[in-house]
Amino acid sequence: MALELKNLSRDAENPLEAIQSENRAPQELAVVDGSTPRARQVSSVKDLAVDDADGPIVSELPRLSFVNNVVQPTRSQLIKKRIHFAAFCWGHFMLGWNDGSAGPLLPRIQEVYQISFVVASLIFVCTCIGFLIGALSNVYLSEKMKFGKGGLAPLVAYVIQAPALPFPVFILSFALSGGGVALQHAQANGYVATLDHDPSTRLSIFHAAYGLGAFTAPLVATQFAQMRRWSFHYLVSLGVGGINLVLMVLVFKLRSKDECRKEIGLEPTEKGTSDRSAFRQIFALKSVHTMAAFTFMYVGTEVTLGGWIVTYIIQRRGGGPDSGYISSGFFGGLMLGRILLLPLNKLLGLRRVVMLYGVLSIGLEFIIWFTPSLIGNGIAVSITGMLLGPVYPLAISLAGSVIPKWLLTGSIGWIAGFGQAGGAALPFVTGAIADGVGIGSLQPLLVAMMCVMIGLWVLIPKSRRAD
Repeated sequence: MALELKNLSRDAENPLEAIQSENRAPQELAVVDGSTPRARQVSSVKDLAVDDADGPIVSELPRLSFVNNVVQPTRSQLIKKRIHFAAFCWGHFMLGWNDGSAGPLLPRIQEVYQISFVVASLIFVCTCIGFLIGALSNVYLSEKMKFGKGGLAPLVAYVIQAPALPFPVFILSFALSGGGVALQHAQANGYVATLDHDPSTRLSIFHAAYGLGAFTAPLVATQFAQMRRWSFHYLVSLGVGGINLVLMVLVFKLRSKDECRKEIGLEPTEKGTSDRSAFRQIFALKSVHTMAAFTFMYVGTEVTLGGWIVTYIIQRRGGGPDSGYISSGFFGGLMLGRILLLPLNKLLGLRRVVMLYGVLSIGLEFIIWFTPSLIGNGIAVSITGMLLGPVYPLAISLAGSVIPKWLLTGSIGWIAGFGQAGGAALPFVTGAIADGVGIGSLQPLLVAMMCVMIGLWVLIPKSRRAD
């Protein structure tokens, strides 16, 4: 059976579909003296580039590579895949920058606006509201929303924050930035988690970019916190967000996820057969709720520690203005842990290794709690960051094995967005409690959060639900 030239012309841009639709090995097409094209079975696609004795091969047929009967992406597609990944890594750098900025600036914000711990914590409440709205919206929009549109909201928020407007306006801008960041964060996690058969390594590198942003931000914010124009830190944030928006538009060109997957030689996302809406299917899965609760506690613990540790060190350990670098040490450890601990993750398996990291982190929190040493606390905080670092990417990787493929993007969007809401809600609760009993309550609260986090990890199902 021969493939017609018109079919070849039509499918030249997508040879994978042309070959798979015929359900047979690739064939070569030859034209002899203007006669009707004919097809002949060949052993390798590379043979298609060699002139046949009967006549010249059709030159338009693209060269393909097969491994175990699976078409491999072309060099161009691999390069585009790396560019997509790099663009999302910068977006995650921006998210880390956003979270890492709060810790060193909180004491200055309290001083400038003359507000208590609980009022200052309203920053986290507004961020939480934005993240929840973004996460819920993503469940509806995960298959429809074009990449890049979420990057505009943080820019508007940074413009509002830079002139240090009255406090009600200042804190409301965090809801705007939270919503936009949540949408992009959800899209990025869902996309990166489906780029490879085993996404754990790529996800670890991807989330290390978050750690890099969260490590860099306190270094800059600590300097601005000591200046009269402290709020100009958000002008730097505006530059980071502007680069993110430009990258999203140039790389993804406001296209959908499936359109971007096609560009790098991947099949469209698997579709389900259920008559129920994706929203109802996702929220019917126990695994989604358990993992969302886990990420809520994890991100909440991470941001609470990174956000309030500077205030704790200043008030309980007598730290000076440079105590903001402690926050950088925590997020720097977070970044390094996501890269350096990859071999241990593979050796022990993700379920066991997360338990180990959780238990060791609790031990380090007791050291910080009961050891009144500025240097010792700083070292322990950095090591805690290194141990907590791999947990989040491992959790997102686990989602791919317990959630149906056709619901994975929307589910990861909700899990990631709800986790970011935890990164706003738990720091607020911590601030409210500290307002009543003092910042010394930080360490027992962190220990309790980590215990709950480990308990939720144990409850995550081990098998995928069929529907």
